[in-house]
Amino acid sequence: MDVQDIKNRFGIIGGSPLLNRAIDIARQVAPTDMSVLITGESGSGKEVFSHIIHQMSTRKHGAFIAVNCGAIPEGTIDSELFGHEKGSFTGAHEARKGYFEVANGGTIFLDEVAELPLGTQARLLRILESGEYLRVGSSKVQKTDVRIIAATNVDVYNRVKSGKFREDLYYRLNTVPLRIPALHERKEDIYLLFRKFSADFSDKYRSPGIQLEPEAIQILSNYSWPGNVRQLKNIAEQICVLEKDRNVTAAALLNYIPNESATNLPVAINGNTKEDYTERDILYKVLFDMKKDMMELKKLVAEIIQSGGNTSHIMADNPHYINQLYQEVDQTYGNEQPTLTIKKPVQNAPVDYNYTHEAEEVEESLSLIDKESDLIKKALKKHKGKRKFAAQELGISERTLYRKIKELNLN
Repeated sequence: MDVQDIKNRFGIIGGSPLLNRAIDIARQVAPTDMSVLITGESGSGKEVFSHIIHQMSTRKHGAFIAVNCGAIPEGTIDSELFGHEKGSFTGAHEARKGYFEVANGGTIFLDEVAELPLGTQARLLRILESGEYLRVGSSKVQKTDVRIIAATNVDVYNRVKSGKFREDLYYRLNTVPLRIPALHERKEDIYLLFRKFSADFSDKYRSPGIQLEPEAIQILSNYSWPGNVRQLKNIAEQICVLEKDRNVTAAALLNYIPNESATNLPVAINGNTKEDYTERDILYKVLFDMKKDMMELKKLVAEIIQSGGNTSHIMADNPHYINQLYQEVDQTYGNEQPTLTIKKPVQNAPVDYNYTHEAEEVEESLSLIDKESDLIKKALKKHKGKRKFAAQELGISERTLYRKIKELNLN
């Protein structure tokens, strides 16, 4: 089966040389039992390639189990992967088979493998080396014959250097590296994918087809697509459902594509992807942006107070103007903003614009723990206590959120 046949079978669209190379590597390694480490940005289609490898292998009639390692709490992941004996921990009312026992003779796909705890990494290494493992709470050695395909959207080697990932496990998993190109590296494929998605959604919702004008196609191709194929598919669906004019102009398309210059997401630093910078870096980013916004607001208020001319009537006609600004700040930042003290005119009192009014800056709290706690509380409140969605909002894994809630003693 050649590359084009694989594309047809698994519904892969595109002719990018990088994409073709990735498919060719998957085709060649599939018949073997070698471990594969799939790397690529979130939403680039890593799980699709795990299916390609499994379906084209001698294990295709065996089980295929996909496990999101980042979504399983640290306290239960060993039980999920390796099983447990009755009474091995609180709540273990009966023995349970783990994924490695259920998938014996088949394939296990470990997504977000870099999120595995170090203890679980040691157990996984033993399976890769000897096919042996122990259930939680058991001393009896179990055997399994499972092919492991792992995937990650972070630089695992950086995790190795920082001591968060075992070096020996990294080299065992990375027997065959398979990199999936990001969508912005496949510019020639972007419009093809959009046409396919829009046609599918037009059929699904029984609506007329979507056509893009040349300027809109150019914008579509030049956008960076941080969410990759998943983001493109979502935007295609939005346009099919919401756009009344089925001939989409550049101006109409911009209503659906986020403004990249205004994004607050972490960016690449020194060649490392944004996924390498999670909790601490996101919090620093929030603090810096907040301080910048507050300084701009202070400057604006001071200018209004100091200036004469066209702005004098604002203070003369509305002595509560500064109070309104305070309310706007409260609505925007809640309790996050530093205190801003400004000498305000008394109602019905004359305004002297020759007097220099100064904004008194009070030192704001830069406690990382306080900010981290507040952000987590707000995310949980926004999503009504649903930790999965709160973790997505914060840009961290669900297991990391569980750990942070426990560390900060949050209810």
